[in-house]
Amino acid sequence: MSALFITLFLPLFGSLLLLFFNRRNTELIEKTTLGISLLTFIASLFLFLSFDPANPGFQFLYEATWIESMDAGFRIGIDGMSLLLIMLTTFLTPIVILSSKNAITKSRKEFYVMILLLQFGMTGVFLSLDLFLFYIFWELILIPMYFIIGIWGGKNKIYAAIKFFIYTVVGSLLMLVALVWLGHYCGTELLHNQQGFTSNYLIIRDLAASIPLEYQKWMFLAFALSFCIKVPLFPFHTWLPDAHTEAPTPGSVILAGVLLKMGTYGLIRFNLELFPQASMEYASLISWLAVTGIIYGALVAMVQTDVKRLVAYSSVSHLGFVVLGIFSMTAEGIQGAIIQMVSHGLSTGMLFLCVGMIYERRHTRDIDQFGGLAKVMPLFTVFFGIAMLASVGLPGLNGFVGEFLTLLGAFNSPFLNSHAYTIVAATGVIFAAVYLLWMFQRVMFGANENPANHNLSDVTKRETWMLVPIVVFIVWIGIYPNTFLKVSENSTRALVNKLHVIKFGTPKFTLPVYKDDQLLQDDLIKPTEPIETVR
Repeated sequence: MSALFITLFLPLFGSLLLLFFNRRNTELIEKTTLGISLLTFIASLFLFLSFDPANPGFQFLYEATWIESMDAGFRIGIDGMSLLLIMLTTFLTPIVILSSKNAITKSRKEFYVMILLLQFGMTGVFLSLDLFLFYIFWELILIPMYFIIGIWGGKNKIYAAIKFFIYTVVGSLLMLVALVWLGHYCGTELLHNQQGFTSNYLIIRDLAASIPLEYQKWMFLAFALSFCIKVPLFPFHTWLPDAHTEAPTPGSVILAGVLLKMGTYGLIRFNLELFPQASMEYASLISWLAVTGIIYGALVAMVQTDVKRLVAYSSVSHLGFVVLGIFSMTAEGIQGAIIQMVSHGLSTGMLFLCVGMIYERRHTRDIDQFGGLAKVMPLFTVFFGIAMLASVGLPGLNGFVGEFLTLLGAFNSPFLNSHAYTIVAATGVIFAAVYLLWMFQRVMFGANENPANHNLSDVTKRETWMLVPIVVFIVWIGIYPNTFLKVSENSTRALVNKLHVIKFGTPKFTLPVYKDDQLLQDDLIKPTEPIETVR
């Protein structure tokens, strides 16, 4: 339990601590921030090592009453899905801090305060088991990210920051209305409690199947809009390229690495868990939007002349695979979506780091201004090539695992019941190879070599320390993904069982039953009585 609290609150403590530092002592501020982020990562490692992957439920649960009149509380806990995203958050944050050495040249103290506050908010989103608490963390991340783009971004930073803020707030307000209605309905109509309201996620999840389908549909749409904007899913994606292009390198890494995953995590945790019948009703629509995003993002990426904008549109394409896997509602698809979230955070985050490195040396991101970098920056070329191939989905690297499982899940899905999704989406893999390999060839081996590139320095020791850990996990996930897949396997199977019982009347998997973190003696779920099939 202490590791859970340290993982959540240490970044908040660090951000408050930095306020008392002298802004002129930037080296001490940076070292302190880096130290806090590393301690947070170590605490999350203890969570990972003590987590029981056989338990499909939430672990390390903690609850304290907050607002008794609305049954709101400080309720936190993790399952296999949230644990992997927490690990991704704590892993990338020290790398983001290292990358800020040259990328951030003004108001460094305030920047580090914002980064730690952002980490606190993102971790809170993945830990929250209370709707009210979740919404607070969800909205909290807007503040630091707005300032990171708006203060330390490029020439159009104000436009990009405001666009990011408006898009996210519009979706969040609809989600707030849905949260209020959901808490009131479950508290009044289903629990008949004195408060007439509950924001306890675990209680609402257990009651969700009793919510009439007509209400579920409206709740589903309100939540899905907020999450799809955050992903971002086509056609709600237009804020992302501007935000990525104008954000500083550390901001782009944390935005691509973790912030976008809050949307896909929300689709699993809320849309699928709380509104299963409505999810089945809208699965085809969301899946076609995901497939459209895969193709659209790839085609637009092909015509980009700004290398950072190209990587930004690649995120639109790659996250389409995640959404497709989620709404396949199969164990393979959801597992693929979860591992793809992690993989995208690593490989695309590394691509943004590499783009930032050449921008710091040349102060341009125009692809035509490069060419022949492989001759003067051989080690950088290797790192950039690994990140590029991981994004392409080369077998043996992390990108292949997630994309293969999401396509397999969509292909076998009894909920989508069509191979067309997989066939069309698979062309996105081909397009990804086209635009990424073409970009890499022009930047590293282009025939029109710019003389300004001849004296560029190769990666520094600091930059090597940033990239090597990412490469380790890119290869690790690609070669032996079971290390990470097994963490979320039973949590995923429990969700798929719930969907299968509603649709077909029987669970798909047998799972051990836990109560209060103890495995029951009769440790296998017995097939439940069939209930009415949703048509």
